[in-house]
Amino acid sequence: MVTFNLTGFNPDIFILVGIPGLEQFHIWIGIPFCAIYLLTVMGNLILLYLIIMERSLHEPMFFFLSLLASTDLVLSTSVVPKTLNILWLGAREITFTGCLTQMFFHHYSFVLDSAILLAMAFDRYVAICSPLRYTTILTHQATIKIILGICFRSFCIIFPVVFLLKRLPFCQTRIIPHTYCEHIGVARLSCADISINIWYGFAVPIMTVISDIVLIALSYMLILLAVFRLPSQDARQKALGTCGSHVCVILMFYTPAFFSILAHRFGHNVSQTFHIMFANLYIVIPPALNPIIYGIKTKQIRDKIIVLFSPKATQ
Repeated sequence: MVTFNLTGFNPDIFILVGIPGLEQFHIWIGIPFCAIYLLTVMGNLILLYLIIMERSLHEPMFFFLSLLASTDLVLSTSVVPKTLNILWLGAREITFTGCLTQMFFHHYSFVLDSAILLAMAFDRYVAICSPLRYTTILTHQATIKIILGICFRSFCIIFPVVFLLKRLPFCQTRIIPHTYCEHIGVARLSCADISINIWYGFAVPIMTVISDIVLIALSYMLILLAVFRLPSQDARQKALGTCGSHVCVILMFYTPAFFSILAHRFGHNVSQTFHIMFANLYIVIPPALNPIIYGIKTKQIRDKIIVLFSPKATQ
């Protein structure tokens, strides 16, 4: 029986291939990636600026939205700059520590995004189903506790993954056929048993996210029942409009993310090129579209953006 000195097999570097099969198009693929990333940074920074500076936006829903914007910035920034280095400069090397850091912030942001969407669904549920109790349920202190709670929950879920990888010996290939470091993708390069990694990496985060989805779906079912009981058609349209933007964000976030996760573990017949391209969608698309969707669908933010960018409004 072969044994390993687990402290002596951590590699100095990994090699990130990028998008296998499309190497000749890497430069061109990087252009939309860069454009979308710049849109992400600009849109989310504007959203954060408005929420911080405008006292009228200091409400629970906008606090959750500001956390979503911050998390989206972390999610994109943890992956896209390195991806652009790979695509444009051929800088494929990443240190073991850098790989673990990128993986942690990528997975942490994903789980935290899921929890934020749940918190926003709860906020809409209270606002529509119990409007008279909204200010007493979602007080400033309660909002802070929810934010700290979901941040701590996400940290506790993802941080053990770092130690699950650090314990593994890497004595075989160190080439990762991807644009970024992903837990199971890195673990499969190990020459040891990774059953614990597979069990934890799939069961714990996924079951957590699935529970979020179930609670989100339950919240919006109750919201819809309450909306259709509203006597005013204008009130119904306003409530449906607000919830519609949330549902769009939820679908954009979960659909490509779950496809990537399931394809990575079960989709052996899925083209690796298609899988990697699709896996990058939830890294760049939802963070870029979130501020646009909320800016269009949320009247308070839309009005503030008009004031911010309209010269006549500032005179």
